[in-house]
Amino acid sequence: MLFVDAAACGRPPACPDCRWRGRRVHSTYRRNLSERPLGGHKLIVRLRVRRFSCDRKSCARRTFVEQVGRLTERYRRSSLGLKEWLTTVAVELGGRAGERLCRKLNLAAGRTRLVGLLEEPPAPGRAPRVLGVDEFAFRRGRRYGTILVDVEAGQVVDVLPHRTSETFAAWLTAHPGAEIICRDRASAYTKAIKEAAPDAMEIADRWHLLQNLSGAVEKTCHQHRPCLKKYAERGGDRLTQMPLVDALPPTRIVQRVLQHHAEVARMVAVGHPLSDIARRLGLDRKTVRRYRDTGLDHLLDSARDRRPEKLDAFKPFLQQQYAAGITNGRTLFQQIRERGFRGGYSTLTPYLRTLKAGTAPAAPADIPSPRLAL
Repeated sequence: MLFVDAAACGRPPACPDCRWRGRRVHSTYRRNLSERPLGGHKLIVRLRVRRFSCDRKSCARRTFVEQVGRLTERYRRSSLGLKEWLTTVAVELGGRAGERLCRKLNLAAGRTRLVGLLEEPPAPGRAPRVLGVDEFAFRRGRRYGTILVDVEAGQVVDVLPHRTSETFAAWLTAHPGAEIICRDRASAYTKAIKEAAPDAMEIADRWHLLQNLSGAVEKTCHQHRPCLKKYAERGGDRLTQMPLVDALPPTRIVQRVLQHHAEVARMVAVGHPLSDIARRLGLDRKTVRRYRDTGLDHLLDSARDRRPEKLDAFKPFLQQQYAAGITNGRTLFQQIRERGFRGGYSTLTPYLRTLKAGTAPAAPADIPSPRLAL
């Protein structure tokens, strides 16, 4: 550890209360300030400062201590340079991760001190012209808050501790000026806007518009699967390059959907409210509402894993290469690896045996997934 002895010798400072410049030195004392490391060693500045008397009779303060510019500030035991370092670490990494980095850099700072350096940005007195509002999870499934964003500037305006209509309405009342409010489909936000900002125009944000469109396309694709399959078998340009829509496989997600749908239906029939069902099942209220209001067939269609089997997407290519005379297994394996296959060679060999025996079924034409159709 390195020590540097220094003494303040600048002009007498002004009283922090009445701004009367000090003239008489009351006493001196030494402050120990932690400074940024020097050569990998901890550095302590032992600074001797002066305490001045305030000679203004109307001032309640009797004495005050001088501060050294760009080095000290009141009640702080570290230099301003070290404070800037620690603040940067706290902003980038937070508490625990920042504490680990400080330990490696020989900076004496724990997670509590780092988090204490974070200052809440001042909230504007008025709401921005275009205000974006959405919920986020402090702890998923347990505690949610609301984030407010200036859509035009792309900056966070404020963070609310809850996602209730009362909290958002109180904020709108205290911060008038929003002309357009971009929100999600939460009914609580709609209620708050109608109460506190009735003249503001409500619009849906882009993400939810795309989600609604994707859901509509997905539902349409599921309803017209036979037609899409017939079109794909006739060779429909781009649609022939899309994943196969097949029967519903018994995946774990399907089993979970069946279980949740049955439990929600049973609890709704008994008379449990949505909040109680969500708490008992560990689900979000929106998820419970979807299980309650959506048919089981549509839930199962949405839950189906549309990803093809590891080798299925490459079977048309393998059949084409095999028909062209390329029958070496290692060569075919290398070719499909270059096209994105992530399985092992043992996955390929059973299919190669069926190709060699001539028993491999013709690769079916692909039909589009809702995402690609969109």
